[in-house]
Amino acid sequence: ILHDSKIFIDDTPAITVLELRSKARRLKSEHDIGMIIVDYLQLMRGGANSESRQQEISDISRSLKALAKELGVPVIALSQLNRELEKRADKRPMMSDLRESGAIEQDADVIMFVYRESVYCDSCRKRDGSCTQGHERSAEIIIGKQRNGALGTVNLAFFGEHTRFENLSDRNE
Repeated sequence: ILHDSKIFIDDTPAITVLELRSKARRLKSEHDIGMIIVDYLQLMRGGANSESRQQEISDISRSLKALAKELGVPVIALSQLNRELEKRADKRPMMSDLRESGAIEQDADVIMFVYRESVYCDSCRKRDGSCTQGHERSAEIIIGKQRNGALGTVNLAFFGEHTRFENLSDRNE
């Protein structure tokens, strides 16, 4: 299936927004791409005239939004979280946990977080790394921002051996 798919991977290190825009425009005209995924935002470089890393991330975020509008395709940008959530009792990520978050939060139409209890469940972890409470098969997608819809949480089944998520309803049928 993947062999026949139109998937283009560019692993240029520290790619700039201008380089990405140029490559995306070419792929859009030659192959009519339907989506762009950036893995991950903080690995990109912005303009040389940014005063700080936060300003640079802001410029990158704004440019990705403009690219999505220009090409008429969704741009999915993965982002790192800061370490503040490690200090909280409830480790579920929230908007303020986005690293250099101000512009990302403002520019994004949708912000989603993946949360897996088994990552943080030290008290229920066995020697082999598995969870005594069965958390390794559960995941949550937390919708922290939705410009045109509701916020909330979607509970999913997670299969780590395949890095795969499934609807819980599909698993129960």
